[in-house]
Amino acid sequence: MHPFELFVGLRYTRAKRRNRFISFISAISVVGMALGITVLITVMSVMNGFQREIRTRILEATSHVEIMGARGGLEDWQKVAGEAAAHPEVIAAAPYVNSQGLLSFGQAVKGTVVRGILPEYEAKVVEIGKHMKQGGLEALTPDGFGIILGVDLARALGVAIGDKVTLIAPQGQVTPAGVMPRLKQFTVAGIFELGHFEYDAGLALVHMADAQKLYRLERRVSGVRLKLKNLFEARRVARELSRLVSAEAYIGDWTRFHANFYRAVEIEKRMMFLVVVLIVAVAAFNIVSTMVMAVTEKQADIAILRTLGGSPRSIMKIFIVQGSFIGVLGTALGIAGGIALALNVDTAVAALEQVLGFKFLSKDVYYISELPSELQWADVIITAVVSFALSLLATVYPSYRASRVNPAEALRYE
Repeated sequence: MHPFELFVGLRYTRAKRRNRFISFISAISVVGMALGITVLITVMSVMNGFQREIRTRILEATSHVEIMGARGGLEDWQKVAGEAAAHPEVIAAAPYVNSQGLLSFGQAVKGTVVRGILPEYEAKVVEIGKHMKQGGLEALTPDGFGIILGVDLARALGVAIGDKVTLIAPQGQVTPAGVMPRLKQFTVAGIFELGHFEYDAGLALVHMADAQKLYRLERRVSGVRLKLKNLFEARRVARELSRLVSAEAYIGDWTRFHANFYRAVEIEKRMMFLVVVLIVAVAAFNIVSTMVMAVTEKQADIAILRTLGGSPRSIMKIFIVQGSFIGVLGTALGIAGGIALALNVDTAVAALEQVLGFKFLSKDVYYISELPSELQWADVIITAVVSFALSLLATVYPSYRASRVNPAEALRYE
């Protein structure tokens, strides 16, 4: 582009227009683009934050890979754990017993997932021990019949440390009086809070030996849980472990067990990106009306430039520079605002909640009770490129129209 065209185009953006309405429309175009881009970057950052938080909180209670017994559990879990540990990506293994039951205390009864664990192994696979509000995993001992509850489950039952709850197993036992449910009293030994409602309200931990006795598994376990060096390699590792493990077992990874969460968030992220991009597009195409009015106002100037030797291509470039400047200004302001809001969205939401007097993310409805945000520079770059491309596209027709102005017709009434 010739310096002359760049100079005139930028000069038009700085010049005081006789028609103030055009200046007002230009300002609206800049503000509209800036707001749209700010919203787009903030929304993308919040969706990234949701993905991160859901992944983190789920994996604090579940493992990267699970080897589950195909028929009635695994007989020799030590052998399975040893075979899995031969894989270079596996750094820890822990056996577990998984079943369901009813917990009762007084008049309160709640269904729960019962997980039997070995505390010394479990701490190497998941980080649930770091989220203990009271007690600890070490409180679970063989034949001690202690139980650790999620904070919401404990609150629903109305229990505290030291209270005795009754755990009822769904598998009954045959007696002369008929089939009777198996039940056992457990002492509450700890309470954890992961910040994930599914686990806080529906998970109870007991010692693996106690779970084996209650559910009559003898020495069998439900499976072995594994922790990997890189959780994003879980799918590949699960496939490779199928060749290393000799036991008849089903091997799954966290991306399959919780695929619905990630698919939902990914779909929402794409749809929100599309919706907000359309908002940016509307703001960008306001440039069309601004430039059309500017071309109409500058017809005499265009005619003079043409008579001085300016080519239609030069005229077109001048108005592309003018329109692009509006797009660049709106994009720059939007990116600055989006980055600032994305980095401080928790503060902004907390202030808004305090003013309005209600909480946006109720813990008993949503998996995450706080609005997370994770700014990714790839999203910022994509947003900037798309926004600038839309603004540049919006200048093409008005600039082409300016290049087609006939000097004689434009100067007829001057």
